[in-house]
Amino acid sequence: MFRRIYAALFEFVRWFVLSALVGAACGLIGTLFSVCISYAGRWRDDLPWLLYLLPLGGLLIVALYRGMRQPLMLGVDKLFLSIQEHSDVPPAMGPLIFLGTFITHLCGGSAGREGAALQLGGTLGNGIANLLRLDDDDRDTMTLIGMGALFSALFGTPLAAVLFVMEVLALGHLSYSTFVPCLISSMTAYGVSSLLGMKPEGYVLSGVPALSVGTVLTVSLLAILCAVLSVFFCKVMHFSGSFMKERVKNDYLRAFLGGAAIIALTLLVGTRDYNGAGAAVIERAVSGTARPQDFLLKLLFTAVTLSCGFKGGEIVPTFYVGAAFGCVIGPLLGLDPAFAAAVGLIAVFCGNTNCPIASVFLSIELFGTQALHLFVIACAISYMLSGNSSLYHAQILPDKDLKHVRMKIPKGEEHSRA
Repeated sequence: MFRRIYAALFEFVRWFVLSALVGAACGLIGTLFSVCISYAGRWRDDLPWLLYLLPLGGLLIVALYRGMRQPLMLGVDKLFLSIQEHSDVPPAMGPLIFLGTFITHLCGGSAGREGAALQLGGTLGNGIANLLRLDDDDRDTMTLIGMGALFSALFGTPLAAVLFVMEVLALGHLSYSTFVPCLISSMTAYGVSSLLGMKPEGYVLSGVPALSVGTVLTVSLLAILCAVLSVFFCKVMHFSGSFMKERVKNDYLRAFLGGAAIIALTLLVGTRDYNGAGAAVIERAVSGTARPQDFLLKLLFTAVTLSCGFKGGEIVPTFYVGAAFGCVIGPLLGLDPAFAAAVGLIAVFCGNTNCPIASVFLSIELFGTQALHLFVIACAISYMLSGNSSLYHAQILPDKDLKHVRMKIPKGEEHSRA
């Protein structure tokens, strides 16, 4: 008995130290990365001519990846595969995604930050594990908690970050043994970034309707539409990536053409709202203002940017598309546009990532608990109806068909709880 208690206490202390170490490192790097991306956006706004350097920026990104002998499409899926296959993460992934995302944002590509956050954090966790010569299982855990920690530092949503990295790899198979390390690492990263002046993401939720049968039905209808949009989003992103790679096989030419296409599209629409991450547009949508074409144009700009080799991520564009869509469609269903934008943001994120529990916690950390019941309903419907679509090729998806819903208890555990 005492030996078992001692072993459990030893493992807790060991993982507390390791998780805090990864969290502190991710908090520092995450803060530095966030500051750099903020400066990139500020310089892009102050110097509009930087947009015309986007094709050259694409060439530079390709040259960096070629120089480090890494494939241009190296990304989040590589992290997932490294954990699933117990393989190593290329040490060059971190600095390459840092520089590539900075260049993309500086010159006006349409991309988010979370792809960089997951890759930076995973590389850091994996690198620390290799430095300490941990075994394969521990290295996988360190990669996972690094991903969550840097996500937490960058967005200021530690609980959503924990549950996201626990859910996203293999849906329906939460590894509860990683919960404590992920939580310690994410909270440490969040604390470090807060001490360094980082403010968490958050919005004031307004226009919340009273909970009633009519409200539930209306929010459910919006969630159904968001599920359809999330499937469309994933299909467009995957199709554009494979299409561009097949049609333009030279990485340099593909990046140059993609940069030129973004310049042409920007001049055609007459606004810079679809360049960069689009945080200002998300805030406007959650305040109740969006143009009908915003969600489709942001999806187009993001698909062109990422399919041509520029770096960043899809989750912030997912927020943008979901919030703009909800803001436009909500009033047609009788919902306040600001509240509908918040529901759209969470529901499309849930449909794109297949992480319903993380999505619920994200709604709490972004919008509070005022409309928690309605957000839970929206997440449940969006998750179930989005099918097997996903932003990530390496994500292991269960069958969501209602015909196959059943409790699955591993063999030998049926009587172990008696």
